[in-house]
Formats: sequence, structure tokens, C-alpha cells
Amino acid sequence: MNGVDHVNAQRSERAPAGPLSLMYRVYRQVLPGVREALDVWKRRAGSIPDPELRTQALASIAGKEFHCQGGAVFAALHPAAANVLIPLIVALQTISDYLDNLCDRSTSLDPDDFRLLHRSMLDAVDPDAEPADYYALRRERDDGGYLDELVRTCQNCVRRLPSYGLVRSEVDRLVGLYGDLQVYKHIRKDLRETALLDWWERHRDGYPDIKWNEFAAAAGSTLAMFYLFTAAADPGLRPERVAAIRQAYFPYVCGLHILLDYLIDQEEDRLGGDLNFCSYYSGREETAERIALVAERAREAVAALPERRFHRMIIEGLLALYLSDPKVSGQQDVRHIRRRLMRRSPWMRLFFWGNSVYIRARSLRQPLRRERAQTE
Repeated sequence: MNGVDHVNAQRSERAPAGPLSLMYRVYRQVLPGVREALDVWKRRAGSIPDPELRTQALASIAGKEFHCQGGAVFAALHPAAANVLIPLIVALQTISDYLDNLCDRSTSLDPDDFRLLHRSMLDAVDPDAEPADYYALRRERDDGGYLDELVRTCQNCVRRLPSYGLVRSEVDRLVGLYGDLQVYKHIRKDLRETALLDWWERHRDGYPDIKWNEFAAAAGSTLAMFYLFTAAADPGLRPERVAAIRQAYFPYVCGLHILLDYLIDQEEDRLGGDLNFCSYYSGREETAERIALVAERAREAVAALPERRFHRMIIEGLLALYLSDPKVSGQQDVRHIRRRLMRRSPWMRLFFWGNSVYIRARSLRQPLRRERAQTE
């Protein structure tokens, strides 16, 4: 029996009814599964032979755990499929975060190198693909099979989703856009804006209501992929629902996701010389206005989806997850934007409080875990 044999449970069992039931399911069921999966990849990353690849693999897990936590919330829709969805989401997000680190801190500025690295994500969502030599165009190459194992884990999981054939073309499209973005934003600084704007010109007719930096941000999100995985766990999935998912999540929900990510990383990116899409706004007032507008459009977009309350909670949870991050406390402009956004949503305030408590609880547990480890 595979992990999706009972996904046709009653809707009331699948979909959390409100913020409290969602928070309960996430904190008690989803996050422990994420932590377990990440612990496996952390141990595996620690055995990578090449020191630079090992450093970036470990850093991507340590610094971006909350990406996996946020993505895996979709598993709360289908608890019976969680043993497929959580490993799939964690593995694909771990590939994404690892490659982002490799490109951000790269010893290369070769777009062909970046394109080949991101072929691993396309292969990961293609159950028939054979892993390639993704490091062929760079100096650091010996990862001991780490990236191949991540790819094969994703492939094994998508094979177990009964309706994956219905979502595969949409997933491929989103992964392709993600790879395009990663190539264009990591090339030489004097070339990257021109490349991004040329890329935008090829797509702008389909997205007349957003700015180029917001389209680029949307392309950088994995959330629509994860929701499509969750939908594919349903044997009764219909093609019209697949189209509705794509239209609802891209660009607004996905754009909100990555704009928030860039928002809280502004100081870090400034120090590292990294491109940040929030820096293309004129200042904190326009940043606040545009993010608030994208959030409102996202709320409108998901209203047509089944289980719309769940998707509304995803939006408010994203706002809370990012804006409760400890990075915010040291950035005055981001704190100002946070206050403006929190006034618009009581749900967000509830999620913000819950996530802040979770962060504090984890920070208190970490020293205790280290002490226990030292005494064992």
C-alpha cells in the first residue's frame, strides 16, 4: 500500500477548518515531519567530500529551514499522503536552497553552469529522467551523490502521486521559470538586469497588472509546485482544477511569498552584494503599498479555489512566518512595513503570535539539546 491510498478521506478530515486547527495540524504533525526529513539531509550533507559543496549544502539547510516548513504546510490538506508529500516538498526545496547558495556564493559566473545545475530540479519532477552530471561546468564537483539522491527522492515521491500526470506540465512550466530566474539573477552584475528585463518582455503580455520585479519574484517561488503536488495526491483530480490552481497561485500568491523573503533579507543581501527585488521599489512606502496590493490580489485569487479558507490561511501564514522572523527586529523599515501589513488581517496577527511562540520555544530548546548531546 503506498502513501496516497487513502487521500479520498472526507473533506472535513483533510482541510483544517480555521486558523487554530491549521496551527495544531502544522505544529503537531507537519513540522515534526519536516524536521525529521531535514535531519536526514543534514547528515547526508555533512558527508559531502568537497569542502565548498559541503559548506553550502549545510548552510542552505541551517539558514533556510523555514522554507521547507512553509512549503510543507500544504501537507496539512492531505494527512493520509503526508508520508509522500513531506519528503517530496522537503527534498525539492532543499535542492532549490542548495543551488541558490551555490549560485549566490559561486566561484563561477557562467550562465551555462547555472542552467546545468538547475536541470536537477527539472529532472527531480520528471519521474523518467536519469540524473546528469550537474557539476560538469564548475570546479567543485564531488558531492558524494548528494544532489542525485535528492533528485531520486523527488522522483520516487512523484511516482506515488496518482494524478501526477495531470499536473506535470504545469509543474514543468513553473520549474522552468524558476530555473530561468536563477540563471539570469546570478550572472555578472552588469548583465543581469538586462537579462531579467529581456526575459520579462517575453512574458509581460500575460501579466499586465504587475511590475517586472514582481513577476521575477513569483517565478522564484516553489509554492505553486507544492500545491500541485498536493492536488495530485487526489485520484479524482480534474483538469479544470489544475488550471484554476495555476491561475490562483501564479503570480500573486507566489509573488507575495518571494517578495516577503526578499523584504526580510534586504540588509543581508546589501552586505553580500546580492540582487534583491524589493530594492527596485522607490522606498519603504511603495514597498509597503505594493506588497499589500499583491497580498490583496492573492486573497482575491484564491477565493475561487476549493478549500478557499485553507488558501486564505496560507496567505496570512506567509505574512506571519516571514514578518515574525528574527531578522526583522534589526531592520527599521521592515518593522514599519510589518506594522502596516498586520493592521489589515486579524488572522495574520494570530499566526504571527503562534509562530513567534514557536520560534521562542525552539530557541530555548536548542541549548538543552546541545547540553544533552554533550553529556551522552
